[in-house]
Amino acid sequence: MTPATQLLKKHRASFEILSYEHDANAQSFGLEAVEKLALPAEQVFKTLVLETNEQQLVVAITPVTQQVNLKLLAKACGAKKVQMAAAQKVENSTGYILGGVSPLGQKKRLATYVHNSAQQFATMYVSAGKRGLEIALAPALLIKLTAAHYADF
Repeated sequence: MTPATQLLKKHRASFEILSYEHDANAQSFGLEAVEKLALPAEQVFKTLVLETNEQQLVVAITPVTQQVNLKLLAKACGAKKVQMAAAQKVENSTGYILGGVSPLGQKKRLATYVHNSAQQFATMYVSAGKRGLEIALAPALLIKLTAAHYADF
């Protein structure tokens, strides 16, 4: 059990756990999940931690097939600039290792933004907090439990 699944169970939330054998040589953790679980790529989201020019960390949850538009994300979170956060900062603030960062159950609650495209799905998939483990849940539930905002980035 991961902090993400513990949080969902604590809230008696409706979710499903999907697992697969993680390949240490995989180039993209999110695309590996798409392939091994035979999921629609547009419904699988990656969790990225970025840092603003004011050294605040923010979470961006975006489809695995897309890159984050840094200018649009900066605008969404009211910063001048954002950039990918250093791996050590990500691990220290979330409690998860890269490739297994879940938006749920992070050590520190960070401002969180979910890509607008998630709104069109009844179910989305995010990391469960461990490489090779995904959570299927409703986007509205993710928004509620992370106090996130939808944004276009």
